[in-house]
Amino acid sequence: MREIVLDTETTGLEARGGDRVVEIGCVEIVNRFLTGRVFHCYLNPERPMSPDAFKVHGLSDSFLAEKPKFAEIADEFLAFIGNDPLVIHNASFDIGFLNAELGRLKKPAIAIDRVTDTLLMARRRHPGASNSLDALCARYGIDNSRRTRHGALLDAEILAEVYAELTGGRQSSLGLGDTSLADREVEPGLPVGANAPERRPIFTELAAEEAASHRALVAAMGDKAIWKKYADEGALPVEAPLGS
Repeated sequence: MREIVLDTETTGLEARGGDRVVEIGCVEIVNRFLTGRVFHCYLNPERPMSPDAFKVHGLSDSFLAEKPKFAEIADEFLAFIGNDPLVIHNASFDIGFLNAELGRLKKPAIAIDRVTDTLLMARRRHPGASNSLDALCARYGIDNSRRTRHGALLDAEILAEVYAELTGGRQSSLGLGDTSLADREVEPGLPVGANAPERRPIFTELAAEEAASHRALVAAMGDKAIWKKYADEGALPVEAPLGS
């Protein structure tokens, strides 16, 4: 299933008060795996940055002055997210800002019922605990050392890994390797699955000789060996794809 993990940065906290989006970061996941496809842009908000917001993300008025306006990237952004589910931490904030931007262009709002809010998920799973993105990274052992300041693309990438843990986790990684998507030159038009990790079998079919050797080894373990049950029933491992 295709989902889009999304984050924004803004000029302040009040979308209804005129604050604007200054950065959008989206990463595509399919069946919880990063595919390598991203949408990322900085935006000219056409208004000054609040000092408090600047302390959070470090995006200055001078840096954003020559960036495109939201109207210039709106269609590309909407095409990237399509009609697929969105995954957002504290979704009401980001959706409120995006819908305010879309409303200025007389474009349809993003429906909240297509959004999974990982903050609400985390609160249900860890009631009474801190459920900020940094707190969840610490809880699940996710490396967020690169997150010295908020950045929409990096935060979306980290959230994709948090989301995998909140939905049950998995033995495999998201395929980030030693560098993140935010540290690479990644073009938004990469095909689905371009950077997806190879799917390998957990088990393979045993040859007859290997099966006989396996049974002999189990027999030597004694009657209490847990594998003896499977050897007696003839149930030896068969091929099972990763993530099944």
